[in-house]
Amino acid sequence: MSDEQEPRPYLSSYEDRHGKTRWRFRRAGKTIQIKGLPGEPDFEGAYQAAIEGREYKPATAVDLPGRAIPGSFRDAWKRVQKTPEWLAFDPATKEQNIRLADEFLILRVVKEHPDVWGDMLVKDLKRRHVKAIIAHFSATPHKAKHLLTTVRKMIYVALDEEWIEADPTWKMNYRPEYKGWRAWTVEEREKFEARWPLGSTPRTAYGLALWLGNRRSDVARVRWDWFDFRRGVVTVKQKKGDKELALPITPMLREIVEPLKRESEFVLVTAYGKPFSEKSLTGRMADWTHSAGMPKGCTLHGLRKTLGKMLAETGATTRQLMDTLGHDDIAHAELYSREAEQQRLARDAMTRLTRRVHTKKPAG
Repeated sequence: MSDEQEPRPYLSSYEDRHGKTRWRFRRAGKTIQIKGLPGEPDFEGAYQAAIEGREYKPATAVDLPGRAIPGSFRDAWKRVQKTPEWLAFDPATKEQNIRLADEFLILRVVKEHPDVWGDMLVKDLKRRHVKAIIAHFSATPHKAKHLLTTVRKMIYVALDEEWIEADPTWKMNYRPEYKGWRAWTVEEREKFEARWPLGSTPRTAYGLALWLGNRRSDVARVRWDWFDFRRGVVTVKQKKGDKELALPITPMLREIVEPLKRESEFVLVTAYGKPFSEKSLTGRMADWTHSAGMPKGCTLHGLRKTLGKMLAETGATTRQLMDTLGHDDIAHAELYSREAEQQRLARDAMTRLTRRVHTKKPAG
């Protein structure tokens, strides 16, 4: 073993039995092994600690929450939330996208391996990967559709940042069959109204959803200051889309709200005078319809479709449906009117045919 003195105080080098150069610090009969090579951060830190008579602790990498590998999906998602398009979204849209993105970022790339999509580089995404992600959510096809939309936001950022040159989801259309929530039948509405009288909490929730066409999120938020009874107008402030709709206070709606006490700023309140949460209303409506002896499938959103269906049956145009229910997409508005339109067209066509074919026979 050779021993070669280094100009630095107390530091010397030697070759181990494998012929590799090692370094050591010797002072006052005490020897400290110094790992690495002169000039390297750990080597210099260990030598300085030995000179000062203290123990050297090398720096360790800490995995900070929310850390993002440059060019990864997690990095892309952080950038999505700084884009002008994102800042223009309404709170409900942001909330839905954040929930879907969080689920995607922690989704394992391979079931048996700990790697998650959040740490994967966007440039490594292939079409087969996208199809596998959609297949993973096959039990909830509409969730898969919305998740794909959220992932595309990250891909568009990657295109803007020039991490990738092509969109791996280009022309990848995923449109699961959509029938929408079922409208309530006349018999079901009669059962519910017979079980729950005016002034009761179930009847109030039912009436607000039906005669305002409100979504669950808006039924829970209806406030008394939205009503201008002198002008006969209620200004609905929708959570989704952050819209304001000025709707007439119909006799049906007035019948719902007139028996209520106005002890809270909210129209629909619990027994403790507090507003309902959105999620709790879903469960409560299921309880209320069950108590009325009604079948499953009679939901709050079904009442919104009921209003759309009734409007369509009385001749409302698609534009009128959009302005009443607050839709931006014509396709959504048409979901409410399609069945009524089919029945009306079929009835008119068969009536004309009947007049031509079924002529009256002469008397006698």
